[in-house]
Amino acid sequence: MNTAEPAALVEQHGHVLVITLNRPHAMNAVNADVSAVVGEALVRAEEDLEVRAVVLTGAGTRAFSAGADLKAVSRGEQVTDIRHPEWGFAGYVRHPISKPTIAAVNGYALAGGMELVLASDLALAAESATFGLPEVARGLLAGAGGVFRLPEQIPTKIAMELIFTGEAIDAPCALSLGLVNRVVPDGTVLDAALELAEKISRNAPLAVQASKRVATGQTDGTVPAESDAWLRNAQEVALVKASQDFKEGTSAFVEKRQPQWRAR
Repeated sequence: MNTAEPAALVEQHGHVLVITLNRPHAMNAVNADVSAVVGEALVRAEEDLEVRAVVLTGAGTRAFSAGADLKAVSRGEQVTDIRHPEWGFAGYVRHPISKPTIAAVNGYALAGGMELVLASDLALAAESATFGLPEVARGLLAGAGGVFRLPEQIPTKIAMELIFTGEAIDAPCALSLGLVNRVVPDGTVLDAALELAEKISRNAPLAVQASKRVATGQTDGTVPAESDAWLRNAQEVALVKASQDFKEGTSAFVEKRQPQWRAR
């Protein structure tokens, strides 16, 4: 393993900025370094007039992202960028920009990985992609927007079942629920996302960006309609993180054993 590799890669392809989560050895789990690079890339995308769309993907074929680096969490480390906590998980989930964002999902999109998909404007999935919010099985809750964004994006009762059970769904199911725009053969998802991004980029950029701000309710780089949801989310996350079950869940994950819940 080459620990000198950057946590995320940022490359420009014409008018498209491609951000690649670059920790394949850890299923592209998000730590503070990932959050910093991704957050800064979104700032670059918003400020650069030549960038008209953003594609987010994961290195390798195994995972788009398996969520937060739970080993780092178990050590008490932050997985957000401590300089910009307002950007949220991965520097992405609370970092709205005017440029359209596309998630190119290869492999597992679980926990925070799923929340990155929910925070994206569009999503394409490889045939072998898998989506889920398994936080409850680890003593956590989907605190990066998953618990309120998923019911907004797919039928409510299906969303609640996925949230309560922590079970995952495959790419065809995600497509049928409208969670992703299309499913493409394995190995082609990034190319398909770039093709879609280029199609968007051929339109008048200011019109596209204004359309996104209206459609998503953005005002001055924020989404005021989500303020109450994020406040409730923060309160509940704090309660869960103070529980014995939270400590047990993260310890059990690191120790590769079944957790023993106490509801305390």
